[in-house]
Amino acid sequence: MAVGKSVVGRKLARRLGWRFVDIDRAIEEEQGMKLPEIFEREGEAYFRKLEKRKLGDILSEENQVIATGGGAVVDDENLRLLKQKSFLVCLTASPETLLRRSGSGKDRPLLEGDDRRKRIEALLARRRERYAEAHICIDTDSLSVEEVVDKIIKAIPERTAPSPLPSPSGRGRG
Repeated sequence: MAVGKSVVGRKLARRLGWRFVDIDRAIEEEQGMKLPEIFEREGEAYFRKLEKRKLGDILSEENQVIATGGGAVVDDENLRLLKQKSFLVCLTASPETLLRRSGSGKDRPLLEGDDRRKRIEALLARRRERYAEAHICIDTDSLSVEEVVDKIIKAIPERTAPSPLPSPSGRGRG
């Protein structure tokens, strides 16, 4: 959260000429309530079920940039689907940066409580291994949105380029 997924995602989608989808916003529209209200009324487990279903629906389409919530990759099936059906980008930032960017935190249910910095550090620690499974990780602390988008665009062909095929002689292409 507060790492820049939505702003980077929108700009990346524009540059690629693709559709931008923010899963959290799609869930809010579908449920007719904001995330804090969903968490308060139904709890995190209910939200995670909605997130999983929505992610599956969205991943069935192509030519889109998807912003998931930071906890989406904690679920094994979500992570598998994201790695298999997308170019998974992890945006990171220091706890200090995330604390500053998250403002008051009132619209961020997982930051509710007294010590928001400790909550951010705990979330990052719990998710670190999952985030490391992304195809690319970019630290956004000292980068502009444009620089982050440029890094993602440069990385996409590296993953999607076909691997060299062996020549009839059995040697790889020059």
